[in-house]
Formats: sequence, structure tokens, C-alpha cells
Amino acid sequence: MDSVNLEVLRQAVAWNEAGIPVTLATVVRTWGSSPRPEGALLTIAGDGRLVGSVSGGCIEDDLLDRLRSERPTAPEHVTYGITAEQTRRFGLPCGGKLELVLEPIGPANRLAETLAAIERGEMVARSLDLITGAVDLLGDVPDAAVVFDGKTLVSAFGPRWRMLIIGAGQLSRYLAEFALALDYQVTISEPREEYRDSWTVPGATITTEMPDDAVIALRPDRRTVIIGATHDPKLDDLALIDALKTNAFYIGAIGSRANSERRRERLKLFDLTDADVDRLHGPVGLPLGARTPPEIALAILADITARRNGVALTAAVERIPSSAEACPTLA
Repeated sequence: MDSVNLEVLRQAVAWNEAGIPVTLATVVRTWGSSPRPEGALLTIAGDGRLVGSVSGGCIEDDLLDRLRSERPTAPEHVTYGITAEQTRRFGLPCGGKLELVLEPIGPANRLAETLAAIERGEMVARSLDLITGAVDLLGDVPDAAVVFDGKTLVSAFGPRWRMLIIGAGQLSRYLAEFALALDYQVTISEPREEYRDSWTVPGATITTEMPDDAVIALRPDRRTVIIGATHDPKLDDLALIDALKTNAFYIGAIGSRANSERRRERLKLFDLTDADVDRLHGPVGLPLGARTPPEIALAILADITARRNGVALTAAVERIPSSAEACPTLA
């Protein structure tokens, strides 16, 4: 889960434990261009303080007015953007529609248990029965942020997405900066002292462990991304051999098509099946014609983001003239 939702849960638990009335709002469905994704959270205290967001601000204002007049005593299903007038009033994009579940946080909400599981690095699913208000914690965690059928809301929670980058070169700097901006927890494996000494990206953890040891220590899960970024088989391949045996969400390595094919053949010598090796993204990233380190980092994060969001990238990429090629010259 992202750091905003994590802060929402922390604040909701703190207010609840302090005896302050709390309402938790969850985005459960969106249509059109919605300002916040499904699963986004907002918590509102009885005194009007709020943390998180479900829109650009107008819906938050309406929720505050609604809660000032009457706080819910049971879960409620609320829809915004039913009419064109509502869409304009609440600042939703054209065609936008937003459904929320408002939940009064009571003594049996199990939010503290949910938060404790997240802090331990565990995945957890919290199920809310809108009819009875009963809350359960489930062992079977859905891939989607929320699953809502009108009667039951199941929200998937877990630790932040993590990215392990092999090498602390120039490309890794941009990868780390972009990933941090996208709320990843970033770790750099760099056993080479000369590269570590020049690392200047705050917010990323740099380790001296060899890449294979860094992968093992990370214990990759389906919210983990691992990128080999050194161009050195002695480092990248070390990480990939262990990474491809895990259930990491995305595993990739930089390199040309020819080098990527040679890498695949090398990996098959290390007790990896064809299915294991087929999980490797290489050359890594979307085919954007990237050449500079920031362009390559952008292509890599764009591919990962699309796959996280379930966007199918199956269309053929057509070569079009660059802006320079398209400009006519004067005779």
C-alpha cells in the first residue's frame, strides 16, 4: 500500500484509541477519469480533522458537511457523480463517477490488528459486512486493492512496494529517484566501494552485500521489483539467479537484445527452468527508443507501472519520425 493510505490507517487507529469518533472512507468503484484510485482512503475525526483524500477536495468538503450533521452508525455506500450537475459540483472529470463506503470505526473494527500486520511486512485482507458492520481478517488476500459486491467490502493491505536495484551507477540514480517519487521503498546493492562513495540519492538504502545475498535478505514477494542495472554479469546474474526463484512481481535487467539472449542462456545453466527464465524482462522497460539514463529509467518505471495497473501492452510499437526528422529544412 502507498504511504498515504498507511498514514490514514495510523491516524484512524490513533484517534480511535484516544476515544475520538472516526469515520473511514474507502474508494470502492470509479468510472471515467477519477482523481483517486480504488482503495484510496480518507479518515475524518469527529472534530473535523482529516487525513488522506478521495478526490481533489470537493467531495471531502461534502463529507465534512455530511458528518457534521449526522455521523453514520453503520457502514454506508455513497455515490458521487450520478448526474451532470453532481459531476460539476464535486469537480469530477467529465464522465467521472465515484463510489465510497463510509465506515464508523468502533471497538471491533480490527484496524489496529490490520496495521500491526502491515508493520510486520505481512499482507492482510480486511472484510467489512455492510449489513452487520462485522469485520474479519482473511488469509486469502486478493490481487485487487478492493473487492466490492455491494454487500461486502474486502480491502487488501500490505507493506509498501519495494525495489532492489543492482549497482549504484548513473542509471540507478534516476531509477531510485523515480521509484521514490512513486512511493517505492528502494534498496541499492553495491559491493563496489568506488560506486558507493559517489552515491547521493537520499531516501534509498545502500548495502554492501553481494547481489545474491541482497536478494535473499530482501525475501522478495509479489510487491517486489528487482532490476539488474550494472551491465556486469558477475553482479546482475548473481541477483537474477536467486530472484527468478522467488515470486517477485517484476524482475528485469538492462542490456541489448543480443546480450539479453546470452544472459538467458547463461541463467539456464544454474538450475533455473525455462519458465523461471521466461519471467525475466530483458531488455527491460518499454520500447521508447530511450538512450539517456533518465529516459531508460522512465521506460523501466513506465513498464512496471503499466503492469501493476493491469494495462495490456500488446500493441505493436510503430517507428515515427523524431521531431528533428519531421522538421522541413529550408532550401
